[in-house]
Amino acid sequence: MNTIVQGSGATILIVDDVAENLAVAHDALDAAGYTVRVATSGLAALESARRQPPDLILLDAVMPGLDGFETCRRLKADLSTRQIPVVFMTGLTDSEHVVLGFQAGGIDYVTKPIRTAEVVARIASHLRNARLVTETQAAADAAGDAIVAVDDAGRLSWATPLAQTWLAPLCDASHRLPAALLRWLDCGGAGSPNFSLHADGQRLSFARLGPRRLLVQRMETVPEPDVLARLLNLTAREAEVLYWIVLGKTNPEIAGVLEMSPRTVNKHLEHIFTKLAVETRTAAATVALNRSRLGVVAS
Repeated sequence: MNTIVQGSGATILIVDDVAENLAVAHDALDAAGYTVRVATSGLAALESARRQPPDLILLDAVMPGLDGFETCRRLKADLSTRQIPVVFMTGLTDSEHVVLGFQAGGIDYVTKPIRTAEVVARIASHLRNARLVTETQAAADAAGDAIVAVDDAGRLSWATPLAQTWLAPLCDASHRLPAALLRWLDCGGAGSPNFSLHADGQRLSFARLGPRRLLVQRMETVPEPDVLARLLNLTAREAEVLYWIVLGKTNPEIAGVLEMSPRTVNKHLEHIFTKLAVETRTAAATVALNRSRLGVVAS
């Protein structure tokens, strides 16, 4: 009875080209309270999963045409189906094929002829784990956070909707992140707790939440000094100083970057305050960002 309660509401997609195997698995899962769908080929399974993602896929490893291993690899390459747990069914006992199933992205395997009680128990366990992950991800979605998880190949294994929108211009067709970001991630963030990238006029900042999980924040894009000079009627040197002020640098830091004395930086800053009619560094940075959004040249 408990199994039936656990199965209620979950959908299992069974993929096998042998009708007898489908019938055995279908009857066992149906009796356990699951909604069951079936597919008789790898291509049919891909279409079904993309059209309406199931909660778990029970996948035959050996099928004509597109076998289970390649079917699983394609599922994991698609961001819309990547999170679906895949349990392999196989009559193969060779350890090489078992490893191949895990390498393709499967989370477990059962041998055929299947032992129905064992299959039902394993599926219930994997669904409980998947639901915990789903609930955590749903909470992040609801909070409006931009969070991503990255697999060992450097691809997005999961991302909140906001993160997907921001990262789409940076990823390739397989949802792989830029090499520079992956190098920073693989070295454990050594040298800096954050990493920044520019894309489509925006600056994205990445912070580690775990070994392969990142928080993404969109930062204000700072106009280049020549743009600031044109918009705010500043000299080239004043615009360079203001540029680094907007980026949060101190006077000694700006002096080091621009190879001038802190006193000279302060003199430029006084001229900037006068021209922008402000009294603080924060106010000057705010005027610079607001004016750049409007694109209005100072008179």
